Amino acid sequence: MNGWIILDKAQGLFSRTASSKVARLFGEKKSGHIGTLDPMATGVLPIAIGNATKMIPFVENSNDGIKEYLFSCQFGIDTDTLDITGTEICRCDIIPDDKQINNTLNDFIGDIQQIPPLYSAIHINGKRAYEIARSGKHVEIQPRTIHIYELKYNGFDGKSWQFFVRCSTGTYVRSIARDIAHRCGTVASVDMIRRVRTNGFDIKNAVTLDFLENLVNNSRDINEYLMPLDSGLGDIPVLNLDDKSTEIYKNGGFIKTAMPDGFFRIYNNTEFIGIGVVKDKQLRPKRTI
Repeated sequence: MNGWIILDKAQGLFSRTASSKVARLFGEKKSGHIGTLDPMATGVLPIAIGNATKMIPFVENSNDGIKEYLFSCQFGIDTDTLDITGTEICRCDIIPDDKQINNTLNDFIGDIQQIPPLYSAIHINGKRAYEIARSGKHVEIQPRTIHIYELKYNGFDGKSWQFFVRCSTGTYVRSIARDIAHRCGTVASVDMIRRVRTNGFDIKNAVTLDFLENLVNNSRDINEYLMPLDSGLGDIPVLNLDDKSTEIYKNGGFIKTAMPDGFFRIYNNTEFIGIGVVKDKQLRPKRTI
């Protein structure tokens, strides 16, 4: 089986565990995913099955990289992980009103500098930040540039303050909540993160692990939920080869072309062959299926 499952990841599940479980349902050992979600987070997790794993770097780079999240936080509570699963550090009596919150949001639109959470997967001197933090050592994380396209406040539900953000790759939602709180003179911890879009994949196409497991347990076909190998590659232009050129290409040969330099999705009629790269008027195989 080769293709993509767009999983609606459940809370409490590690992304790597989710990927492995989905692969086993399809009888495949090889799998991978795009955009790790924290265990507490839910939502869109694109999982590549079989040969689709070869397409992961191209899907990551071919799309706009835009991600969309719904999230909520509790003002007045600060934890070491910036979410409610962490250890409480302090409390603050200052709770911002709707006007204060809305007045801060425009400050976050566009290119901004963001410091990732201490408990994050970024690398510092060859180690993950969370590994250093868990060891009790001091972690100094440098700010980095991210882009916020849209940030909306959706109101208070009686317990938590609700938000929507549309942002670039590399953005940490927990840091957004922290920074909104700081602008309002208080602290905050996230209590819900739900990704609804990433790398061109949308929550409307997502299925849950429980749903897939129920299909398998009831001897029903789950293949209809497997998206094609070339899903998520829409930003890469198409180059169609005839039968003779296809044979040469599959054997690693170079093919003359008038196409400009760059990456191309290679097809033989409707069959997806892989990703090729044109350089100096020659098409060369990059990843062949």
